[in-house]
Amino acid sequence: QVQLVESGGGWVQPGGSLRLSCAASGRTFTMAWFRQAPGKERDFVAAIRWSGGITWLADSVTGRFSISGDNPRNTVYLQMNSLKRDETAVYYCAAKVRTSTMRVASDSDYDTWGQGTQVTVSS
Repeated sequence: QVQLVESGGGWVQPGGSLRLSCAASGRTFTMAWFRQAPGKERDFVAAIRWSGGITWLADSVTGRFSISGDNPRNTVYLQMNSLKRDETAVYYCAAKVRTSTMRVASDSDYDTWGQGTQVTVSS
């Protein structure tokens, strides 16, 4: 069982930046970030498949966010720039441990989830 621990959340003014980290206790196939704003559904943000280093970004964050990781494939980062007020949410790290066909933007296809880290964008 792979455990995930997120860190880096906090308060930031609109237009500011934060960098989130997610440390996995073991190797994974695909890792991703989702977020859930108050009163809303959990939405896909970004994902990375270690094999080939392929990344995906939600349309709403393309050009502002980036996802990256290290070679041991046990840590993933989400760099968030030009943050907006409506991006206040709990940000969750997710992982798919096994190599199998999956939909990277579908939360139901992930095996393991972190506890979440709060990001608050306000002035």
